[in-house]
Amino acid sequence: MLKAKSKIMIRAKNIHKFYGTLEVLKGVDITIKAGEVVSIVGESGAGKSTLLQILGTLDNPSDPDKYGTDIALDGNSFLKMKDRELSKFRNKNIGFVFQNHQLLPEFTALENVLLPSRIGGISEKEVLEKAHSLFEDLNIASRLHHKPSQLSGGESQRVAVARALINSPKIIYADEPTGNLDSKNADALHQLFFDLRDKYHQTFVIVTHNSVLAESTDRKLVMKDGQIVI
Repeated sequence: MLKAKSKIMIRAKNIHKFYGTLEVLKGVDITIKAGEVVSIVGESGAGKSTLLQILGTLDNPSDPDKYGTDIALDGNSFLKMKDRELSKFRNKNIGFVFQNHQLLPEFTALENVLLPSRIGGISEKEVLEKAHSLFEDLNIASRLHHKPSQLSGGESQRVAVARALINSPKIIYADEPTGNLDSKNADALHQLFFDLRDKYHQTFVIVTHNSVLAESTDRKLVMKDGQIVI
C-alpha cells in the first residue's frame, strides 16, 4: 500500500539531452512520490534509459543553465555537485538494478552485496545484519557464499537487487531488470519490488518492455520521441 503520498522523492524539470545534433530528451518533466513504484515504457530509442541515467546521476543533461533544467532528489538538487560530492551522494541515496546483474565473478553473493557499503563507510555489524535480512527477504539466504557462476539468472538478479538496497537508498532505478529472465522469474521479481516497497517504503522507477510489470505498477509513464506523453 502506498504511504506518505505527499512527499516528493524526485522532481525534475526541463531535461534535455543531445548526442551531437540528435536531441534524445526534449524537455522532460517528471515527479516521483516517495514509496511509489513507477514504470517507464516506450519503444526503443524513446529516451527511457537516457532519462534513467540522468536521474541517477550517471549522465548529465545538456545545457542545464540554458534550459533551466533542475533535478532534485528528496529536495536536494545535484546538477551543480562536483564529481567527488556527486559520487558520495549517489552511493548514499541511489541504488541501481540493470538488465545484466553486473555481479563481480570473483566475489561471493554476500561480498558483491556488501561492496557499496564499503564505499559508504557504514559500520560492518549494521551492514551485515541488513545484508542477511535482505537475503532472507529475497529468498536467497542459502546462496550467501556462492559465486555468480553458481547462481541461476533469477538468483543473480535478486543478489543485484540486494546490492542496490544495502545502503538503504532513497530510490532504486531499474533498467530492464527482468529482460534476461524467464516469465516465472520475472513475475517473482515483480512481486519482490512490491514486497520491498511495502517493507522498506522503497521508491522504484523501472524502465521496462514487460507489459505485465508496467501495468502492475502504481503509475505507468509512456515515453515517445524524447518526451513523456502519458
